[in-house]
Amino acid sequence: MQLTREEVAEIAQLARLALGDAELDALRVDLVAILDHVAALGEVDTTGVEPMTHAVPTVLRLRDDRVEPSLPVEVALADAPVVREGGFEVPAIIKAG
Repeated sequence: MQLTREEVAEIAQLARLALGDAELDALRVDLVAILDHVAALGEVDTTGVEPMTHAVPTVLRLRDDRVEPSLPVEVALADAPVVREGGFEVPAIIKAG
């Protein structure tokens, strides 16, 4: 597979990446190698191979879904640095405005 420098520049723009000339050239080489590898994988005969989600068999151990007593609010808040209106007060992440 071949990619032109212009195609790599367009991909970088779509990904919102600002790349210099040397970075575009290096990325072109890397992307071509990745696409060649994926193409080679596409040529593998997978007839009779069942789809899987894990490389090794996995058994999920699920617990019964039942209501159990929860931690009392007073205990949960006992070591909180700041309590406000019956809950944890944490620093704001998004500033209003």
